Amino acid sequence: MAEMMGEGAQPKRLIIAAGGTGGHMFPAAAFAEVMRARGWLVTLMTDARGRRYAEGFPADAVEDVPAATFQGRNPLRLALAGVKIMQGIGAARARLRVLAPKLVAGFGGYPSLPALWAARDLHIPILIHEQNAVLGRVNRFFSRHAAAVASGFERLDRLAPEAAARHEAVGNPVRPAMIAAREGPAPLAPAGGELVLLATGGSQGARLFGQIIPKAVIALEPALRARLRIVQQVREEQMEAVRRIYHGAGVAAEVAPFFKDMAQRLAGAHLVIARAGASTVTELLVVGRPAILIPLAIATDDHQTANAEAMTQVGAADVLSESAFTSENLTALLAKRLGDTHDLSVRAAAARAAGHPGAAAALAEVAERVAWP
Repeated sequence: MAEMMGEGAQPKRLIIAAGGTGGHMFPAAAFAEVMRARGWLVTLMTDARGRRYAEGFPADAVEDVPAATFQGRNPLRLALAGVKIMQGIGAARARLRVLAPKLVAGFGGYPSLPALWAARDLHIPILIHEQNAVLGRVNRFFSRHAAAVASGFERLDRLAPEAAARHEAVGNPVRPAMIAAREGPAPLAPAGGELVLLATGGSQGARLFGQIIPKAVIALEPALRARLRIVQQVREEQMEAVRRIYHGAGVAAEVAPFFKDMAQRLAGAHLVIARAGASTVTELLVVGRPAILIPLAIATDDHQTANAEAMTQVGAADVLSESAFTSENLTALLAKRLGDTHDLSVRAAAARAAGHPGAAAALAEVAERVAWP
């Protein structure tokens, strides 16, 4: 490290403020990996909830600060949340004075608020990274004060006009396993050969998927159905029922509540059915796989529909709203897509061409440009 920075030079420190969900933490981890490789010291600042996603996070230190979000209308709960947020800001301000970072990078989620607020108070440069195509509430607020606003997609709604000139679309940093999956060839789909359908719904999508997808699959024409191998994420309580449906129809299926090797699963799929979260869409583009996307209807600001545009505008995905996500509609769409393997290959290539495998490095370039020297 001394050779990279010069003899006697002190490493620069970066604070990464993130939390709430894996969707915030995983891109932050990929970014942290690159920054550490460039000689930076990295501290992750999050709360107790965010720490649950911090196992294996590539940081030199992980620090907890109190955080909360305003939910509901109960006056007492709102007041307690306000007190906790102020405590978190005070704690973050004290730690930033000690750590003296050259930059604070916020990846969204309410646990990122204390560090970003403290950075603003101390006039430390702020970098915002928004994974979705619509700015989240915390990122939206601090985008006005940020030296740069980076985004996962070209589209970025709810960006304040005064911050537009500081916006750069760099892509969403992804795990090394996804980069490795991109390097391999797309699976062949010879005439009459096996077709792999991967269905991953996440914790909020798996129940609906478990109800609709099996019914849609068994309604396909027998010749097409016989070629299918299903890999499907299903809620624990639905597993037996889903397995029974596939087995009864003679469909080869692997059903599980969670797949640890998602990069490999994605690499082996001919078609994917998924939600349109930022990480999912990004990984589909990076690896290069066509998809049928079902945006989560209750997503804030309908950001999943906005995310899906990154695939639909290049012809790599179809979108079904939750209201249109019926077994009949899905059967018709599956028959159309799986029945034309050449078109599947074209769609896979279109997805791959629109991916940003170098997003973490691009974000690191922005970070080093706006940080204090």
